[in-house]
Amino acid sequence: MDFRTTAERAQRLKQLHAEYKPLVLPTVWDVWSARTAADAGFPALTVGSHPLAASRGAEDQEGQTFEEVLAAVQPIIAAVDVPVSVDLESGYGREPAELIAGLTEVGGVGLNVEDTVHSEGGRLRTTQEHASYIAGLRAAADDAGIPVWINGRTDLFAHAEDASAALDEAIERLLAMEQAGADSVYPVRIQDNDALLAAVTEAVAIPVNSTAHPVKHDLERFRRLGVGRITYGPLLQLAMTDAMKDVLGPWAL
Repeated sequence: MDFRTTAERAQRLKQLHAEYKPLVLPTVWDVWSARTAADAGFPALTVGSHPLAASRGAEDQEGQTFEEVLAAVQPIIAAVDVPVSVDLESGYGREPAELIAGLTEVGGVGLNVEDTVHSEGGRLRTTQEHASYIAGLRAAADDAGIPVWINGRTDLFAHAEDASAALDEAIERLLAMEQAGADSVYPVRIQDNDALLAAVTEAVAIPVNSTAHPVKHDLERFRRLGVGRITYGPLLQLAMTDAMKDVLGPWAL
């Protein structure tokens, strides 16, 4: 995939975020799931770390190396004619420029980066530390001349005993990521909480990403709450697992 095609796909992904409210990016994990989602009419996709790891018999939370992830996503990206974003977890201990170079080399035009550092015992980056990492990604993408879409994720709500009590700090993190150059922000584990979703969508000027279940959740609800981007995390793969069990169950020995 040449530079021009990658740059064009990156620009297309940016346009899609402006055109769709919200933009739904099915989270895929192999060529089959990517082609199925693209054939269903979705204009862009994302590869999730959890379903990718599960499909390869690996562990999530950086149970694969950066090189292994790139090797796995390259045929996925090449198999479809739509922009593909890739979940790069907390960066695999790499410098931001290495992530951008590796991602764009295989044709990826968006990335997800979280603040839980799996290679360091699962600690949470500080607000400024994570913002600085995102700023490095932004600078590297700019240097490459490719407008890579950066989805900055915080796991603060997942770490907090009381999600509501973590709201102010979470918003601080989201604003810091926005100021550092993130194109969208992703506070995980609040997809079922209307009040928290509304609070974060009102606090930031860029799209807020929410996890969603393709069967159990309502798209119109997310639209009403101001969510600008939806991904499935592992939930699409889990829904497919449930459906497969239903199909296979009657014939099980």
